[in-house]
Amino acid sequence: MLRFISTLLLGFSILWIAACTSTPHKPSTSPLPPAQVQKLKSMQLNASLPIPVKNIKARQLKDTWGASRSHGRTHEGIDIMAPRGTKVLSATEGLIADLRNNNLGGKVVWILGPGGTWHYYAHLDEHKRGLSVGDYVKKGDLIGYVGNTGNARHTAPHLHYGIYLEGKGRGVVNPYPYLR
Repeated sequence: MLRFISTLLLGFSILWIAACTSTPHKPSTSPLPPAQVQKLKSMQLNASLPIPVKNIKARQLKDTWGASRSHGRTHEGIDIMAPRGTKVLSATEGLIADLRNNNLGGKVVWILGPGGTWHYYAHLDEHKRGLSVGDYVKKGDLIGYVGNTGNARHTAPHLHYGIYLEGKGRGVVNPYPYLR
């Protein structure tokens, strides 16, 4: 019994040390800079955006919007297929509003963009090193790398890109027509 308790305590100690020394991205608890948020809200979202995956051309895109997904969901974005590690670039200027890992999207980046739009980049292999909530990015800036994290772990590497017009996760629209 004593050996069991010792083993249990050792395991707990290892987990505790790992939890205390790891540095996962955490959602920001502080608000985004109000002046920059207002600047972005006063801008208009372009009707044509660059494809947010380096070296991918419009003819390579497939409109996957609305396709059936697990648990009765429909696809709220477009999947852009590319080799693992391909650079993911911001489609707009904006503020890094959230960096996290979640079960559905895996490693994700949320960017608050022009007109108060929200841009969702999911299934990343990695976020760009040093990227933080509150950073201001320009169109074309590196934000991460293509992967297949989250619920895409059994699929080919790709970027899931979504656009939301009414707030984070609200007012989703098909991004396919925006990408040139």
